[in-house]
Amino acid sequence: MRPARDTAAPLSPDALRRTLARHPRPLGGDTARQRDAAAVSLSGMVLNNADGGPHQLRLGPKPDWIRARVPGGEGYHRLKEIVDEHRLHTVCQEASCPNLGECWSRGTATIMILGDTCTRSCGFCNVKTGRPEAPDPDEPRRVAESLALMGLTHVVITCVDRDDLPDGGAAIWAETIERVHEACPDMSVEALIGDHQGDRAALDTIIASKPEILSHNLETVRRMHPAVRPQAQYQRSLDVLAHIRASGLVTKTGIMVGIGEQDEEVIDLLDDVRSAADVEILTIGQYLQPTRNHLPIDRWVTPAQFDAYRDEGLARGFRVVESGPLVRSSYHAEEQARKLAAR
Repeated sequence: MRPARDTAAPLSPDALRRTLARHPRPLGGDTARQRDAAAVSLSGMVLNNADGGPHQLRLGPKPDWIRARVPGGEGYHRLKEIVDEHRLHTVCQEASCPNLGECWSRGTATIMILGDTCTRSCGFCNVKTGRPEAPDPDEPRRVAESLALMGLTHVVITCVDRDDLPDGGAAIWAETIERVHEACPDMSVEALIGDHQGDRAALDTIIASKPEILSHNLETVRRMHPAVRPQAQYQRSLDVLAHIRASGLVTKTGIMVGIGEQDEEVIDLLDDVRSAADVEILTIGQYLQPTRNHLPIDRWVTPAQFDAYRDEGLARGFRVVESGPLVRSSYHAEEQARKLAAR
């Protein structure tokens, strides 16, 4: 038996000649064959890490208005101990939220159910992608018991996308919300769900558990969806929001800016959300690139522009608009719940 050849070693001239004789097409297939003169050269935009130091695309330092609080304090450590002891996942940690220090110190957290592995690969999200483990049937009980210990007045529960499950995890969702209501009768529940691939039966299962706020994020404008949310659809998300609103629940959505959209497209999105779904709560925040493997930041949106977004949203009938550089879906969620307590 011949020893295996080191495939990483370069081909000798004779070996390369024999390969070309067997495969007359250019190496790389037909796409490598030059048929016409190039209209424009992109050579200067190619990143070449072999020549000198590594090349990187840089946007420059963060502006002064992007400042996150360093985690710490008694409230932070108390909440972290509860999360660790009950083996809970939080989107605060998994998605590297910049407000973790502020929110945990204030005793507010966003619990993430159905595991820590998502079946989708959104270009902005720091939650890991892969094949998830089977859902933990004991998770609803653990979440309810841990929240009872936290003593909160409002909680946000979210999840990874579970396209591997027939109902997308809707049954686990409903049981979790019901158990939290039983264990924490004075706590309001905000559920931030995925699109469940537009499955109305799955959505109705969650709606029947009656969270005080039911949220689904559009994340970005229509044009940017193929890059930002490749397994989602802009119109399908609007339909999900419309279905939630038709059920009578308080409805919420959120987007990020600075990922490649134009201001005019943000305004068009506001119009779409109001006309299609009559959503009541809107959050708008700056996109922050979690790692170099994620979509790059296109621009730093100024605080003045965030104020303009807020004004445009309120003028269109949103009852609550949180708009600012560090705003995230669950940022100040307890205050939003108080504002809409009458609903």
